[in-house]
Amino acid sequence: MVFSSIGFLFFFLPALLIVYYIVPRRYREVRNFVLLGFSLFFYAYGGPRFLILMLVSIAINYVCGLFVAEGHSDKTRRFFLVAAVVLGLGLLGWFKYSRFFAESLNALGTGLPVPDVTLPIGISFFTFHGLSYIIDVYRGTAKPMKNPLRIALYISLFPQLVAGPIVRYATVSDKLGQRHENLTDFSEGAMRFVFGLAKKMLLANTLGIIADKAFGTEAGALSTSFSWLGALAYTGQIYFDFSAYSDMALGLGRMFGFHFLENFNYPYIAKSVTEFWQRWHISLTSWFRDYVYIPLGGNRCSRLKNIRNIVIVWFLTGFWHGAAWNFIFWGLWFCVLLLGEKFVWGKRLAKAPAALRHIYTMLIVVLSWVLFRAESLPQVVSYLGAMFGLGVTGAADGQTLYLLKEYWPELIVSVIAVTPVKNTLRSFLEKHRAPVSRQLLLWGPRLLGLVLLAFSYLKLVVGSFNPFIYFRF
Repeated sequence: MVFSSIGFLFFFLPALLIVYYIVPRRYREVRNFVLLGFSLFFYAYGGPRFLILMLVSIAINYVCGLFVAEGHSDKTRRFFLVAAVVLGLGLLGWFKYSRFFAESLNALGTGLPVPDVTLPIGISFFTFHGLSYIIDVYRGTAKPMKNPLRIALYISLFPQLVAGPIVRYATVSDKLGQRHENLTDFSEGAMRFVFGLAKKMLLANTLGIIADKAFGTEAGALSTSFSWLGALAYTGQIYFDFSAYSDMALGLGRMFGFHFLENFNYPYIAKSVTEFWQRWHISLTSWFRDYVYIPLGGNRCSRLKNIRNIVIVWFLTGFWHGAAWNFIFWGLWFCVLLLGEKFVWGKRLAKAPAALRHIYTMLIVVLSWVLFRAESLPQVVSYLGAMFGLGVTGAADGQTLYLLKEYWPELIVSVIAVTPVKNTLRSFLEKHRAPVSRQLLLWGPRLLGLVLLAFSYLKLVVGSFNPFIYFRF
């Protein structure tokens, strides 16, 4: 089940809101139980047989969490920490990577049987949620939860269950027992959800149509203009798709009293690759920083070890996104660029004009998304070649012009929407305290939200193209 589906919007969410808010606020555990039950149903709807895997993951983290806490011997705490990490990553490794390893080894002539394993939805996210809990408790930055239902709710909470953001246990542990739902949070959460839904339905899906046409074209049949249009469209699609899901997740969380941290901060205005990754998928980059990079020594070590730490983190970042060589090379591609900015050309880059730094960053990002989107390494080579005029049918073609004419409104809005124009407008209105400005601040977003909601529902009911990219990971 996805947030932008008829089943979720017309049945699941209304039913949950009614049942949840019928229960008086003082019966906190009953409300938690309702939210847990609906969250497990939400997950089981997409694959009932994987619900057992989810429950096993919850059980592992609950039991190990009790024994990694202070009060037990160091030997016991380390044993259960290792057990939780090995079991959690073991399940992730089997379901997500066993087929990849078997096929890679078979390419070398080993003749291993290839496991017929289906990837459970959201396993990359709920595994990291569980590890966050165990490590936070082991470090003493969070207290162990003795109520198993609360741990189950943390790991299975439906807004962030299948596509993030990666919510740290330490940031929501208090809210599991003492959150205070109110009308202000609910209305602001609903507005955040509506704008996320519109971003998904009106922008991401449209750009996805263009990107799929370009990347679905056979090698040698692409023109240079069409390959660039497809790459730029996918650059917009993946941002609007994933940030839309994060917006909807944060909005839903707030409707139930949870305050999740932001996951995106206008990454396409970055002026370096380093800044881009400070703004893109913040929950993932901060997770690897705090649970992998810093424990390895971070930058408080020799330069050689620091480089080793960065390589490990970005290898894992690429591999986390998918069991394929193009994801590994995608992570290592960014690794090389980040090392370059850190040790080679970063100081000279900082002195360059802002416009030049932005062009440099976006060119790298667009090329990186080709590596991310392509189905295979040969397609990466042929597609990048087409972008630079190698093996193409020509510099331009009629299909490029047709798509530009067909989708020009969405393309223009997309270019505007990747910039913080909303924040600039709000700041302008807040400075001008005239009655008109106050009314625009109060009613403008609400009226715009209603209009966008109407258009989003219209797109939905006509059965338009509606995938979610990060459901693959």
